[in-house]
Amino acid sequence: MSKLENILREITPLSPEDSFLVFDRIKASFDFPYHYHPEIEINFIIKGKGYRRMIGDHTGEIGDIELVLVGPNLPHCWANYKCKNRKTHEITVQFNQDFFNQSMMDKNILKPISNLMKDSIRGILFSQETAEKVKDSFLNLSKMNSFESFIEIMKILNELAIAENKTLLSSYSIELETFADNDRMKIVHDFVHKNFENKITLHDAASLINMSSVTFNRFIKKRTGKTFVNYLNEIRISYAARWLMEKNLTVFETAFEAGFNNIANFNKVFKSIKKTTPTEFKELFKGVKKIE
Repeated sequence: MSKLENILREITPLSPEDSFLVFDRIKASFDFPYHYHPEIEINFIIKGKGYRRMIGDHTGEIGDIELVLVGPNLPHCWANYKCKNRKTHEITVQFNQDFFNQSMMDKNILKPISNLMKDSIRGILFSQETAEKVKDSFLNLSKMNSFESFIEIMKILNELAIAENKTLLSSYSIELETFADNDRMKIVHDFVHKNFENKITLHDAASLINMSSVTFNRFIKKRTGKTFVNYLNEIRISYAARWLMEKNLTVFETAFEAGFNNIANFNKVFKSIKKTTPTEFKELFKGVKKIE
């Protein structure tokens, strides 16, 4: 099943001739369904404390100020939850993937922004400090003429690119990760994604790239910051979380589809990674509107 099957594909008003669009609005509620679109989107929200953010398989409650970058085709929405404010200020900037052409992105001066765009495929949450720093820029965007707003957006993107304390939100992305710098990691990555529902031992994975189990575990830890078991479990849980959102499967069925042969272990691993139980996670997305 396609990752985007049954999720609303938004048709945005952004035309190929547009550089970007800015939407500046006061909202009483967030009622747009869980959706995706090929355009890249920046969402800046003020006075939205209590709304729920959903990006890929991530969910979280937002604070008084919110700044998120959503990459192409990554499902997302902000949903009514605990927010009592009926005058939430939302500013959304949408631009096409070819906003920068490749030759521009290869220039040293734009490398930080290029890396930011690559990371956006999982969704990026910026700190409140960063949001406050660029707040005036967002508030002034809709008051500027086209060229002035273009310059301002470039400044915003640069601030976001060099900002500290960025958080990648979704454990999966629609575009496959690239490992051009490490063919061995790509071999492991592809093998695990194709076989995660089966039993995979450390020895099985190590033999793919002709390493001993001990050397392989060090290799994986260096590349991912995790042991192989934790790396494998995160991939399994990312698929399980997606299926809990998009498929009509029970938690028990999801566990076994994702390669867990013990429901108690599945619940334990899921909660350690997602900070919520599979049942609670499924409930969080139960009211999300989808196209059937």
